Amino acid sequence: MSVYVDGMRARVGRLVMCHMLADTTEELVAMADRIGVARKWIQDEGTYREHFDIALSKRKLAVQHGAIEIGARGVATLLGRKRFALTSTTEQP
Repeated sequence: MSVYVDGMRARVGRLVMCHMLADTTEELVAMADRIGVARKWIQDEGTYREHFDIALSKRKLAVQHGAIEIGARGVATLLGRKRFALTSTTEQP
């Protein structure tokens, strides 16, 4: 189980943002708490796309606290894995 930060660089005003994702909600919010990102900024909460948009300064902190750097392909793989896990647990025989 891990937390990930991607290489996206989206300008929002004066900030440059990226995504922070995790294998589980618990890991995601624990990292947000650790690096000082308010839980209220979570996006797509409760879905396989759950994430935070974080500034590059927070990205650096996340990496220092063990987040794994991934690219767009890594994000797609993670989201696919989470989506599959979600659908496979909700299917009935």
